[in-house]
Amino acid sequence: MAEYGGNSEQVSSLDCGCGGSDCQCGAGDLYAAIDLGTNNCRLLIAKSSPDGVKVVDAFSRIVRLGEGVDRTEMLSPAAMDRTIDALSVCAEKMRRRSVTGGRFVATEACRRARNGDAFLERVRRETGINLDVISAEEEATLAVSGCAPLLDEDCKNALVFDIGGGSTELIWLKICPGEAPDVLGWTSLPFGVVSLSERFGGHNPSAQDYEAMVENVQSQLGDFEAEHGLRAAFGEGAAHMLGISGTVTTMAAVSLELPRYDRSKVDGAWLSDNEIIRVSRNLATMAYADRVAHPCIRKSRADLVVSGCAAMDAMLREWPADRIRVADRGLREGILLKLMQSSSAAQPHASV
Repeated sequence: MAEYGGNSEQVSSLDCGCGGSDCQCGAGDLYAAIDLGTNNCRLLIAKSSPDGVKVVDAFSRIVRLGEGVDRTEMLSPAAMDRTIDALSVCAEKMRRRSVTGGRFVATEACRRARNGDAFLERVRRETGINLDVISAEEEATLAVSGCAPLLDEDCKNALVFDIGGGSTELIWLKICPGEAPDVLGWTSLPFGVVSLSERFGGHNPSAQDYEAMVENVQSQLGDFEAEHGLRAAFGEGAAHMLGISGTVTTMAAVSLELPRYDRSKVDGAWLSDNEIIRVSRNLATMAYADRVAHPCIRKSRADLVVSGCAAMDAMLREWPADRIRVADRGLREGILLKLMQSSSAAQPHASV
């Protein structure tokens, strides 16, 4: 069986920054990135183009790999089976597209599970995909690289957040116009939409359960605030939030009243703090059946979106951001960008 990935970082195809139609970085080749998280399995296949990245194929499926890990510290047989099925689809897409190379990573669920190594071996054996379990720090760094174009350079700072399935990453940035942002601080907190839903309930939580989720999350934000003093920057209007999780993209789609999820309308959208709070309240009080029926939520997210709303509520209570930018991009794009830059540096260029 063909194998993909491993520990080596191979060339990919995101905008390398050359900025011209003569750029030949990775021309014609297809490269892939896989992000296997606690909740989702995502694949992106792309190649370089004169305008930057050209996405050739993409795939995303909610697999809930981390279901129950918070309680058992083990990946369940059913969760592993679901994930293997999704990764098999990824492998077939890469074979069909004749992918040249890429990098494929796993995050919090595999970091925490005691049977994570056995699962990775099964993935390699059954799909040919070699997954790297990356650290929380590398996950945060790659995510920032992937969403950096959406930072508002009129602000001095930004808080990038990723409310995942089993963990939440916070990255506090200094925005440097024309340059890569400077990471002033980051943390990975041990809660996400899956773990919060399992602990507090996600189908029809009571008002008390919802408030308990908000308070639980906010109690875990204090140390980051004490260390970096974000509240002052937000209070002065000198900072904004940038969310890269399924929670914030779903909330944006609901806010925009889209008849179905549309990445082109969600990615880069701005939401006010009042709109986030309004959507949070509406979703928290909406019956589970109505969330299932919503075209931008459906059954796959209906029991998770409320805990994501609670996490958003907690962050806005802690940090008075008046606007939040939404990114339907992040880790996969960051992987491809980093690999493309490495490949470009290694390629011979014609002398001038």
